[in-house]
Amino acid sequence: MTADPMQDVQAFILERNPAIGSLTPQLDLIDSRAINSLAFVDFIFLLEELTGELIDPEDLDLDDFRTLDAIEARFFKQKAAQ
Repeated sequence: MTADPMQDVQAFILERNPAIGSLTPQLDLIDSRAINSLAFVDFIFLLEELTGELIDPEDLDLDDFRTLDAIEARFFKQKAAQ
């Protein structure tokens, strides 16, 4: 893991989807299938590891995972502001 959790998020996505090439902050990760249903559970585990907090499935909103910007805002900037 790196000092920047978003680098770890990007590495996770690119490792599973090398054909994507590069990720932009606004790329729709769901529509582009960069995060698919098979990898979603592993992705949640990664986010829990990076944030140090459990993610309650009841609190999940698909839009929180739609872009890198949304992931950063929901899981990393919110925590930093607390």
